Amino acid sequence: MENLIYAVPVAAVIGLAFGAFKASRTAAAPAGDANMQEIATRIQEGAMAFLGREYRVLSIFVVIVAVLLAGLNLTGETQSPLIAFSFVCGAAASALAGYAGMRVATLANVRTTFAARTGLGPALDVAFSGGTVMGMAVTGLALLGLTLLYILYTMMGATLFGGKDLMMTTMNTLTGFSMGASSIALFARVGGGIYTKAADVGADLVGKVEAGLPEDDPRNPAVIADNVGDNVGDVAGMGADLFESYVGAIVGTMVLGLGFKEAAAGGISFGPVILPMLVAAAGILCSIVGTFAVRTHEGGNPQHALDTGAFGAAGVMALATFGLAYLVWPSAGVNAMMGGQTVVWWQVGVATVVGLICGVLVGLVTSYYCSIGKGPVNGIVEQSKTGMATNVIAGLAVGMQSTAIPMILIVVGIIVAYQTCGLYGIAIAALGMLSTTGIQLAVDAFGPIADNAGGIAEMTHQDPSVRVRTDSLDAVGNTTAAIGKGFAIASAAMTALALFAAFQQQAGLTSIDVSNPMVMAGLFLGGMLPFLFSSMAMSAVGNAAMDMIEEVRRQFREIPGLLEGKEGVRPDTARCVDISTAAAIKQMVVPGLLAVTTPVVIGFGLGQEALGGLLAGVTISGVLMAIFMSNAGGAWDNAKKSFEGEGFKMKDGTLHKKGSPTHAAAVVGDTVGDPFKDTAGPSLNILVKLICVVALVIAPTLHRIPSLFEMMGLH
Repeated sequence: MENLIYAVPVAAVIGLAFGAFKASRTAAAPAGDANMQEIATRIQEGAMAFLGREYRVLSIFVVIVAVLLAGLNLTGETQSPLIAFSFVCGAAASALAGYAGMRVATLANVRTTFAARTGLGPALDVAFSGGTVMGMAVTGLALLGLTLLYILYTMMGATLFGGKDLMMTTMNTLTGFSMGASSIALFARVGGGIYTKAADVGADLVGKVEAGLPEDDPRNPAVIADNVGDNVGDVAGMGADLFESYVGAIVGTMVLGLGFKEAAAGGISFGPVILPMLVAAAGILCSIVGTFAVRTHEGGNPQHALDTGAFGAAGVMALATFGLAYLVWPSAGVNAMMGGQTVVWWQVGVATVVGLICGVLVGLVTSYYCSIGKGPVNGIVEQSKTGMATNVIAGLAVGMQSTAIPMILIVVGIIVAYQTCGLYGIAIAALGMLSTTGIQLAVDAFGPIADNAGGIAEMTHQDPSVRVRTDSLDAVGNTTAAIGKGFAIASAAMTALALFAAFQQQAGLTSIDVSNPMVMAGLFLGGMLPFLFSSMAMSAVGNAAMDMIEEVRRQFREIPGLLEGKEGVRPDTARCVDISTAAAIKQMVVPGLLAVTTPVVIGFGLGQEALGGLLAGVTISGVLMAIFMSNAGGAWDNAKKSFEGEGFKMKDGTLHKKGSPTHAAAVVGDTVGDPFKDTAGPSLNILVKLICVVALVIAPTLHRIPSLFEMMGLH
């Protein structure tokens, strides 16, 4: 059984090889004429320039934190230098996955535009192939890095850790990998979100509302920055987000697996520790199989094609989970036990499938609240008749209402998984949600590629049929993005709970008593953090957008012939790209540091009970805020899109088209929702998990030393 662990890096390498194959196939596709290639090159250069500047700043952060972990020995453990090494590996793997995914996504956009000249099927194939590279890079690098470190630490445990408990020390050390992944994810999500929304707001409010230009008009100076933002926010940002969720779910489940004992032998059961890695490995292979089902034809529905691939992979994964649990779980004579509860292999399979089903259902509910033609979005459109204020009120109401069903589903999933096999069941359920991350992320990354393809079609004046096809893909991409965010939020809730349980186990806490004033203090502080964090992110977007708006207005005012579209007159798009880049790099630092430093300050300042309360508070508040903001923003976005094409027919029979005052009100609502759904909302997932991971890293020492509060003689 122990040798099965060596199959995991093989599966990871297969995933990376498949991603490389898709990358080469995408690069070999025709890229169109010189004009199309010029626009695509400007988008790619802007995206890679931003990523380069962001990674240079993050490398400083990574070095500082690694030195603190290793040199100052914050964990109080002799393996702290190895925790620092794991931290650097996690950060590097996440950054590499983001680079590879965005590199190929910016190659795929113009090739999707060219393929759309032929038909819808070829365009879907190119865009989805580009997204598949992101999915395979994230899952392959995450699992390969984590598994190789695990094998290294267990093989050399006696030399590296001395006489310490090998498995427990190995798990403590691996938490550094998860912390590195989470740190990069938060900065990438916040930075990418600030970038893309600053450009989007400038392009919409000045170009579309004030100047009356169409979407992606080449006269709009902010349009290239907007297209760059689609990549840095929804490709690199989403990739980093799911990378850290994926790693966090695996590590959290492995740590909880240490709590199982074999009934006959009385020792740690090996199966529950390695099962999470085997499930993730099977998920990569199932995702690869699912990609072959994504096919469509002219006049077909791309949404059905993507659903067939994603749900097909999930179905195969459900069967594979039971098989893996049967293979590695202790046999009937030596069933694994945790806290006196005996758990058999089929119960683990049930818990994993419960997580998989819960993730799909939350995604479908999110899709309902955010999709064109559905009741919530139509309600916002109707409210737009009476102006911007009623549009905004309706969007806020939809976002708040949308928290109810997902939370009920998550609660049901938690209860069923816990009743099936305890806290380990909750952790493996979270991993079940994320087991097919490879194809889920491919579907997510497909969206911004299709969006870019539509922009390139507009800017290069392609035949209207090309834009119709790219718009068809883009509309599906908006829905898949909303589903992906719902999936990410649901997994964040369960992963955070698993990490919380792992923290409690590592810190030696038998329970968290809410009647304890220190715990209650932590609860209040944790509940406040998502609001403070969101405020920072929203303010950053507002400040950057103000600079962008002034720059677009200046160019319209000072460049003769720009608005009129005179031949040879071009906007200074590079200046707009630079504004978004500088603002994102500057503004992402403080929110990121807030997440990293808060658990350290509370843990060593007020103690482990207060830190436990902080984790509970930030999880509850953060998950609710994330659902609210992401769904409100998604609904506002599609309310605006409802006016495009033939327009929207209201209940009173009046037809409101693009460019009408009603449409202008919807554009303002969408502008308010942009930082909700693409900056603050998605970043809250990472905030919750990063705080839990940092707490888990410092947990081993918290129960051995008094807090600052206790050293001052206070209780």
